[in-house]
Amino acid sequence: MLNLLVWLIVGAVIGWAAGLVLGDRNGTVVNIIVGIVGAMIGGLLFGGPTINESALSLNAMLISLVGAIILLGAVHLVRRGRLT
Repeated sequence: MLNLLVWLIVGAVIGWAAGLVLGDRNGTVVNIIVGIVGAMIGGLLFGGPTINESALSLNAMLISLVGAIILLGAVHLVRRGRLT
């Protein structure tokens, strides 16, 4: 149970940081989703550890953050209609 709580909190922080980088203001639930899904994307792209693998190292946090930034960037492009 504690691992789930830490995972959600770290996911929210990663999503919030990605939102700061891209100037996006989202709620807590959206930040958690962006952080966790972004970590999956970062892990797939870079093949390193992520927060989804219970690795709370600096490397895992950076890979998760980059994945979250990529996810938010893609969402921004779709929202603005550039890809449609």
